[in-house]
This record gives sequence, C-alpha cells and structure tokens, in this order.
Amino acid sequence: MKTTAGQQSPWRSRGKQILAAVVLLLTIALFTRYFAQHPEYLRRLAHISPWTVVWVLLLNAVMVGVLVLMTQATIRLCGKRLGWHENFLLTAYSSIANFFGPLQSGPGVRAVYLKSRHQIRLRDYTLASLLALGLFACFSALFLLVGMRPWWQTIGLLVVVVVISSLVIRLFRKRDKQASESQFRLQGGPLGALFALTFLQVVLTIGWYYVELKAVDPHIHLSQAMSYAGAANFALFVSVTPDAVGIREAFLVFSQHIHHVSTADIAAANVIDRAVYACFLLLLFGLVLGLHAKTKLQITRSRRVAAES
Repeated sequence: MKTTAGQQSPWRSRGKQILAAVVLLLTIALFTRYFAQHPEYLRRLAHISPWTVVWVLLLNAVMVGVLVLMTQATIRLCGKRLGWHENFLLTAYSSIANFFGPLQSGPGVRAVYLKSRHQIRLRDYTLASLLALGLFACFSALFLLVGMRPWWQTIGLLVVVVVISSLVIRLFRKRDKQASESQFRLQGGPLGALFALTFLQVVLTIGWYYVELKAVDPHIHLSQAMSYAGAANFALFVSVTPDAVGIREAFLVFSQHIHHVSTADIAAANVIDRAVYACFLLLLFGLVLGLHAKTKLQITRSRRVAAES
C-alpha cells in the first residue's frame, strides 16, 4: 500500500503500537520480578519512618528535574534543543533503563534516541556525556575527602581525577575520524549550566543518602554522608549489574576507613535506598504512561475535529 508524504504506513503504525505494548509489558515484568526476587526490600520499608520514604521520594523527584535540565544542557552542547515534554519522557525512560540495565544503560538509550530522532551524532552526544561524567567524578572526589581528610589529600585526588577525565575526553576527540561533521561546541551558557547542575546532582545524592543513613543510625554526621555519597558515586563508573547491586556496597565497604559507616548500616541503608527508588520509578512510570495517554487523546481529538470540519 502506498502512502503520501506526511502519512505513515498502517503497518508501520501498527508496528509502533506493538513495540509500545512490548515495552510496557516488559517494564511491568521487570518491576514485578525485582520485588519478587527482593521481598526483603518491601519488608524493610514497612519498618522505617514514613517521613524517611517521603523525603527520599521528594529528593528523587527533584533529581529528575535536575536530570532533565542536564539533558537539555548536553544536547545544547551538540547544537540542538529538545522540547520539555519530550525531554522529560526521554529522561524518565532512561532512568528506568539505568536501574534495570547493566553498565548504566540510560545514556545509551538517550544517545540512540537522539541519533534516530534528532540526527545528533553519537560521538557528539557521547563527548557531551563524557564531559558531564568528568564533572560528576570531580565533585564526587571532592565530597569523598573534603569532610574527613586533610586538605592536601582532597586537592591531590581532585588533580588526579581532573587529569584522567581530561585525558579520556581528549583521546575520544582525537579518535573522531569525521570531526568536520561535528556540531559539538563548548558554549559558555550550556557549559556553565552543566557545571552547576552536576554539582547540584551530587549534593542531592548526599541529601538522600544522609536521610537513609539517619534512618538506620541517628548518630551519623553530615560529613560522613558526604564521604559516603562520594564513594557510592564512583561505583557508577564500573557498574556491571542493575543499579550497581553489589558494586556500590563493595565500594562503600572498601572506603569505610574514610566515611566510618559500619557494614551493617551500609547494608540497611542500601536496602532502603533501592526499595524506595524502585517505588519511585514505578510512580514515574505511571506518570509517563499518563502523559502518553493524554498526548494520544489530544492527537485523537484533533484528528476527529479535523475530520468533522
């Protein structure tokens, strides 16, 4: 069957509907399987203060807003812009992919989508993402040591992280065989926004880890939470399991001599963290479905009005 310009083939439209249904069912199955394999997470939630859950949920909601703005900043570095509705949906889906997928799947989801939908080169977006990751590593290194170690150790670690991040980015740019086609530009506005937003991202992780640690040990200090968050953040760079399960705990136990949080408190706080975050992602997924339904209803209504006029 032939279609005119601007029209979609019925088969292509049906294929998109089937793909959407498969993604929906797969996501629901993943949530169900996750809680079935970790029933202790739900049991743990039943024994902690409701205010702990509320605060962590609120901090995660703020984090989504920060991630939306960070996505916009990285895309602007690639010479493009994204509508806020589309940006939110992309950020939400990639956050869910990050939780369930190994090796931090979220950036890959965004990169493939932006390549196919907005013709942003994979190398351009990867370069912008590497820049954001470099900033994330620097701020994490700062908070890892600043509250618990002498200043010269903090400065030394920062220098090491900055040098390694710079070398990785420089090497990646040098290996671009089609550099003339790149739209990546180090613009002051997006770069400054990315710097501030990445700092806020790390501060928010400190906030929710502090709330979780306080829930299991009222004697935890903010300086410990800062160091704890810095160590936990570095686990993301070698995450080979969904939500860095086991990897994050190993990093935190290995760095106990810095943050001085006991192994029992690390285990209990991580159970709370993953249980609340899984619930948050479930709520986020419901919101995404609602936004899709609303958009679909608006499109259907517009088509009906156009057909009747």
